[in-house]
Amino acid sequence: MTTRSTKLPGVGTQYDISTRAGRRVSVVAHQDGRRFLAFYTPDDPDACQATVPLDPDEAGSLAKILEPGEAQTPGLGTCGLDIDLVTVRIPLTGHSPYSGEVLGETKARTRTGASIVAVLRRTGPVPSPTPDFRLETGDVLVAVGTKEGVDELTRIISGT
Repeated sequence: MTTRSTKLPGVGTQYDISTRAGRRVSVVAHQDGRRFLAFYTPDDPDACQATVPLDPDEAGSLAKILEPGEAQTPGLGTCGLDIDLVTVRIPLTGHSPYSGEVLGETKARTRTGASIVAVLRRTGPVPSPTPDFRLETGDVLVAVGTKEGVDELTRIISGT
């Protein structure tokens, strides 16, 4: 296992971890306390599969869970909800009515309950895109929601 840190001026620090199995995971620690986890494909260690934004509380909870030797993590429990969430990738083709439009125009969460949590673009991933983020043909939207919600969002984005 190897680790490497890289200062990101004005942002924070990126920590790269290469596991013994050859997988690569990164954590970008922003100066304001936010964290982003990034996962990379084993066959192309530079291709980001997905990113997960974490606020300071979420990052702290994850750190407690990952700490070796912890049989039970104090303060963490079940919330009593049994919700099956799925993550999908939705390609944005030239046939989409949202190609060239801002993300907010999709009204994804309002219409489907699903959230667009990242946009994968050829130039790199964009975690937590804002409503004014302009979509382009070739983007891949990463959405999280119920199966029904992401299916409906896929239909809406594809324009079918």
